[in-house]
Amino acid sequence: MEQIITRFPPSPTGYLHVGGARTAIFNWLYARHMQGKFVLRIEDTDAERSTQASVDAIFEALNWLGIDWDEGPYFQSQRFDIYRGYIQKLVDSGQAYYCTCSVEQIDAMRQKAMSTGAKPRYDGTCRDKGLTSPDNAVVRFKAPPTGTTVVEDVIKGNIVFQNDELDDFVICRSDGTPTYNFVVVVDDITMHINTIIRGDDHVMNTPKQILLYKALGSPLPTFGHVPMVLGNDRARLSKRHGAMSVTAYRDMGFLPDAMINYLVRLGWSHGDQEFFTRAELIEVFDLANIGRSAGVFDLEKLQALNAEHIMAASPGDLVAPLKPFMDKAGVDIEPGNYIDQVIETLQPRSKTLADMAAAALFYYVDDIVYDEKAAQKFLKAAALEPLRLLADKLGALADYTPSGLEDVFKAVMDETDLKLGKIAQPVRVALTGRTASPGIFEIIAIMGKDRVLPRLQKAIQFIEEGQD
Repeated sequence: MEQIITRFPPSPTGYLHVGGARTAIFNWLYARHMQGKFVLRIEDTDAERSTQASVDAIFEALNWLGIDWDEGPYFQSQRFDIYRGYIQKLVDSGQAYYCTCSVEQIDAMRQKAMSTGAKPRYDGTCRDKGLTSPDNAVVRFKAPPTGTTVVEDVIKGNIVFQNDELDDFVICRSDGTPTYNFVVVVDDITMHINTIIRGDDHVMNTPKQILLYKALGSPLPTFGHVPMVLGNDRARLSKRHGAMSVTAYRDMGFLPDAMINYLVRLGWSHGDQEFFTRAELIEVFDLANIGRSAGVFDLEKLQALNAEHIMAASPGDLVAPLKPFMDKAGVDIEPGNYIDQVIETLQPRSKTLADMAAAALFYYVDDIVYDEKAAQKFLKAAALEPLRLLADKLGALADYTPSGLEDVFKAVMDETDLKLGKIAQPVRVALTGRTASPGIFEIIAIMGKDRVLPRLQKAIQFIEEGQD
C-alpha cells in the first residue's frame, strides 16, 4: 500500500485560527494513524501580506498543540524556479499560452458575457495566437471547453463541475508570479502529497487543480473537504464568537490535548465517545467518520472538556503548563511533592489552568486577604474558642496527616459541642481567605504547621480586634 502523505499549508498573513488548527490536526492525525508522513508548507507567495511574525505565530501554535511534521517547513517564496519550470512545461506542451489582453479588454469580455446571461469569463482571444513570451503577458491554462470535471470527495461525495464555467484561468501573472491554484498543484506533486484534507471553502478551487494534475500527467490525490467551523449562532466563526489565535486559548489556560480533542470532535466522531487522549485519537482517527455538517464552536463545551483533561492528567504533568499562570501572579513554583499535592486538590475544581492558578495562591502567599463577606460571616466571636483550641491542639500534634487532623477536629467538636461545619468554615476562611476551597483536612496537611498556625493566630487576632 502506498504511504499516506498529508500536508498543512497555512498562509502567513495572520495567526493560526481555530479552523486552520482543526485542518492541521485532521491531516496530522491521519498521517500518524496511517504511519505516513505529515508535511508543513508555508504558502507565502503573497509578499505584501505575508510576515515573519505570522510565520513565527504559526510555528508557536503548532508546537504548543504538539503537532510535529516529518518534512518542511517548505516556503513557496523559495520555490519560484520550480514553478517556472512547470509553467514552461505546460506552455511547451500546448496546454498553456501567453495572453496580452488588457484589463480593460477582459472587463469588456465579462460585461458582454453577463449581458447575455452567461457567467463572466475570459473569451479565449489569445488562446490560438501562439504568442511567444511577450512582455507583460500572463500565462493562461488551456481549460477544456466542454465536458465535466468530477471531484471525488471522500467526505462530500462526488461533485460535478461543468468545464465551460471554468474558462482559461491565469497560472502566471504578468509580473512573473505564479497563481495560487497552480503553485499548490506543483507543490503537492513535487512533495508527493496523496491525501488532501482541507476546508470546504476550497471546493471551488478543486476542479481547476484537477485539470492541472491531468495536464501535468500526475495521479490525483484523495480529496476531502471538511465543513467549516461555525459560531453558536450558526454564522461563520469570527472574533465575536471568541475565534482567537490558537495560542490565545493556551493563554486562557486550556491544555493542548483538550484543544485537539475538542477540535477533532467538531467534525468527526467515533461512536458516542467525547473524551479522547492523544494516543486514542491517533489509534482510531479515520476519514470515513468526518461528518458533512458544520461544527459549532462552543466555549463552554471546550471548558468542560478541558476540565476533564485536567482531571485526567497526573499532577506532575500539569506543573509546567501551570507555571506561567503562577509566574504571572508572582508565585514561583518548582516541580516536587508540594506542588503535586496542591494541584491534586485543585484538579476537581478547575476548568482551566487560570482557574487553578487563582485557586492555588493561598497555598503560597504569606499574607492572606479575607473576602469581606466571608470574614463578616465566619470570623466573629463565636469562632474564637474553636480557633484557639484548634491552634493549641495542632501545635502539639505529632501525627500531622489527614486522619490525625480529623481526630483533632473531633476533639474540638467534643469540647465546644459544635458540628464540623461551624468549625471548618471559620478555619477555611482563616487559611484561604474564602468560603470555598479543597477539603479542609487536605489543605491543612499540605500547608503544614509553619503556614497553618500563623494564619490561625492572625484570624484569632482579627476577631479579637473586631471586638474592641
